[in-house]
Amino acid sequence: MKLSIIIVNYNVTRLLRNCLLSVEKYTKGEDYEVIVIDNASTDASWRDLIPEFPEVRFISSEQNEGFAIANNKAIKTATGDYVLLLNPDTELEGFYMKDILDFADSRPHFGGLGIRMHDAEGVFLPESKRSVPDMFNSFEKLFTNFKRSNTKSYYRSDIDEHAVAEVEVVTGAFLLIKKDVYQKIGGLDETYFMYGEDIDLCYTLLRNGFKNYYYGAASILHHKGESTIKDEVYLDRFYGAMQIFIDKYYRESKPMQYSFLKAGLKLRHKIEKIKLK
Repeated sequence: MKLSIIIVNYNVTRLLRNCLLSVEKYTKGEDYEVIVIDNASTDASWRDLIPEFPEVRFISSEQNEGFAIANNKAIKTATGDYVLLLNPDTELEGFYMKDILDFADSRPHFGGLGIRMHDAEGVFLPESKRSVPDMFNSFEKLFTNFKRSNTKSYYRSDIDEHAVAEVEVVTGAFLLIKKDVYQKIGGLDETYFMYGEDIDLCYTLLRNGFKNYYYGAASILHHKGESTIKDEVYLDRFYGAMQIFIDKYYRESKPMQYSFLKAGLKLRHKIEKIKLK
């Protein structure tokens, strides 16, 4: 089998159904499978989708152990040469899967691939293409609206949103990778509960000699925010994930950057919590 599409669901049945319908529509003729793993949703309505999508393999987790663990668990059962991590709050928008797989096959040292994302209003989502966080681009992201038009920009503003280019980081909402490569580098780091694991995976690929690509010739609709409650739990998980990343890669090797990033994350986290009140 060529492709295994992995979707982690948590309390978003309506969005998941739309996602599965888009996969069903736009992957006709391809050699693929879909695996949905439910992360112990409190809303059991996802089970109503089982008879509607008989070709989809549904897995139920007894407890919500996080996004990374759920993906790793599902991928162990996958049979495809490639795996595609796909968010349930996304929708495919065209018959581009074969083109993407052909592109991946043609690239030596292929690591990961992401595509152009936009929201329900058609607005491009800049996290589709990113740089590895460092002291400078993290300051840009955390504290300013200024976007530098060069390769140091966190959101790679030097690359057109419709371009096809090599980048450092793509999004976990749509992330294509060879299964054997995924297994070789250890999969998603299960230290992360949610958020940050896609950055870590992309950085791990780079550190192991692989190359990541942004494929702006294809796009997905990402219902960003509709599946996420922006409360203190969200903030703690998001900034906690960034802390895990800098602890892992900067604490010992780049102590000056580590101190700066740690202080910046703490300050921004505090500011965001104040905004909630």
